[in-house]
Amino acid sequence: MTPEDQDPHAPLAAVSASADVLRHPEAGEHLLTTVERERAARFRHASGRVDFTAAHILVRLCAARLLGVPVTGLTLAQNCPDCGKGDHGRPYLPDHPDVQVSLSHTRGVVAAAAGYQPVGVDVELTDRSGALLDVAGRVLSPAELRQVEAHPEPGKAFLRLWVRKESLIKLGRAGLDTLATVDLSALPLDVPADRPLRSRHQDLHLLDWADARLGAVVSVVSTTEPRVVVLTPPAG
Repeated sequence: MTPEDQDPHAPLAAVSASADVLRHPEAGEHLLTTVERERAARFRHASGRVDFTAAHILVRLCAARLLGVPVTGLTLAQNCPDCGKGDHGRPYLPDHPDVQVSLSHTRGVVAAAAGYQPVGVDVELTDRSGALLDVAGRVLSPAELRQVEAHPEPGKAFLRLWVRKESLIKLGRAGLDTLATVDLSALPLDVPADRPLRSRHQDLHLLDWADARLGAVVSVVSTTEPRVVVLTPPAG
């Protein structure tokens, strides 16, 4: 499917280097709410503050593109269904309750998604695959674990499953304590280097891709087929 064939109202997702987001002409900490600025200030290291800020700006850029409105008019909030506090939990747009948003950040890289349907996104650095592999036995189904163990690059295979499952958590279809009951072993693990991979799990559409320049893998999941957009071209 070409970009011209895609539904312009379909969920959209973007991934970028944190530094590139902050260089975007519409970016700036003025977009953040007081709560977001306070949260950013709690990070002990400057890199953590940068990644947090970039993710919260990128998700606004995604929502602005989806809605066709200036990013300056968008307010992002969060809510935790467990404790009721507004300084963490699932993000949402108070002034646009019909739009769903999701964000993710890791060291130097951020991802975000927005749609009129439920959507979840996750990004991880490829060099984390070895460390994350230690939790495979707790978060993979037996079939997935066999799949990973048989793969020529187990760490790479696990990382792909991990970002998919993290996206499902952000979508609201899984929890950290139930990940092993979600079996995605029927989905392909190897994503082409030159294009995103689209697949289905039950009623969900998954879109997976790898960004060699950023050294990251990304997964976005929604009830409608998502699309990838470029919001922050890399610095020349």
